[in-house]
Amino acid sequence: MASDSPDAPGFAFSSQARRTQRQPISYLMAQAVENPDVISLAAGLVDGDTLPAREAFDLLGPMLCATPSARAALQYGTTQGLLPLREKVLAHMAALDGLTVADLAGTPDDVVITTGSQQLLFILADILLDPGDVVVTGWPSYFVFTGTLEAAGAHVRCADMDEQGLVPESLERVLAGLEAEGLLPRVRMLYTVSYHQNPTGITLAEGRRPRIVEIVRRFSAEHRILIVEDAAYRELTFEGRPPRSMVCHDRQRRHVALLQTFSKTFAPGLKVGYALVPHELVEPVLLQKGNHDFGSANLCQHVVLAAMENGSYARHVDALRRHYVAKRDAMLDALAEHLDGLPGVRWTHPSGGLYVFLTLPEGLETHTRGPLFPRALEEGVLYVPGEYCYPPDPTRTTPQNAMRLCYGVCTVEQIRAGIAALARAVRAVM
Repeated sequence: MASDSPDAPGFAFSSQARRTQRQPISYLMAQAVENPDVISLAAGLVDGDTLPAREAFDLLGPMLCATPSARAALQYGTTQGLLPLREKVLAHMAALDGLTVADLAGTPDDVVITTGSQQLLFILADILLDPGDVVVTGWPSYFVFTGTLEAAGAHVRCADMDEQGLVPESLERVLAGLEAEGLLPRVRMLYTVSYHQNPTGITLAEGRRPRIVEIVRRFSAEHRILIVEDAAYRELTFEGRPPRSMVCHDRQRRHVALLQTFSKTFAPGLKVGYALVPHELVEPVLLQKGNHDFGSANLCQHVVLAAMENGSYARHVDALRRHYVAKRDAMLDALAEHLDGLPGVRWTHPSGGLYVFLTLPEGLETHTRGPLFPRALEEGVLYVPGEYCYPPDPTRTTPQNAMRLCYGVCTVEQIRAGIAALARAVRAVM
């Protein structure tokens, strides 16, 4: 007999549900809500003032006022995504690498449109990882994907990063160590945010990219290891031409999945991501995606396609670069003004993206349990503790003296005031 008693048994959750933890950013978002006057250098969001409201209105109006286009946009689409959009983004990826589509050695059949790039990260973990499998990533790395890997039951091992990104020699040592442990057959994936990395802002250097592809190819003895190249911030490059993607060094298109998104460069509310994946992965990805949604929102795909076709997307990206470079410069200038010269204090100098990684002296702990975090809140500023950005690698000790700073949401004036407040907190607890 059913019982409404408070002592009645609860649900029996799956092992994956039990492995899924609350993302640390949830706590930081709660802090921002509870402290409405705080300057949040923690939220990794795009600036609301840059969102293309007028462009979206101009695109949607004609689309929905004409019967054929309205029906096409408002009907179900395909699981793989709108074919003209797949053709357009493939040509776009090739152009970013200075190549033709033929040179890129991929076809629209190798492109998948997803509900943001996060969906494809989840699907790739779903189709490639069993509990106990191993994923190699950078130290530090993107903490949201780390949560996905933990939910999948994967083990994470990390390769060093420096000012030029993932260190090939360190990657080789990690893979060789796993081979010595007998774990190489469990290594399924190398994950890297290759442009203006979240959390450090560092871009993987051009000269390291072919070496990394070759190292992964060499260690793919019993099965193929996939390189997941997360290029979410690729187009937010402020100076010079960014390096070519690792797809260019994978001429047979066997090892690299290149993921990009319109969330950072156009509108996150549209939730449209896209990827060029090795051909053998297309069907497994689509089978899982079919279980998710039978295809990402068709209307959103038609909007971004129209934006690419009429030039408004390219104009918007140019405007974003000008907007964010001013914010990046304001943060770097404020750090130099308020923290330069303090012993043991250093920070990254990103050439694009939304993030700066700040490292403090050893012993000055930045986590929420230490003295700095509450003092910073008292001063009116919020940051992401660096410990969140280091995956749970059992062979390493997590640094406690770093933080991620984001200049995406705040105004230039707020950035300057926030860094000044942060510097006051740092000096107070040093």
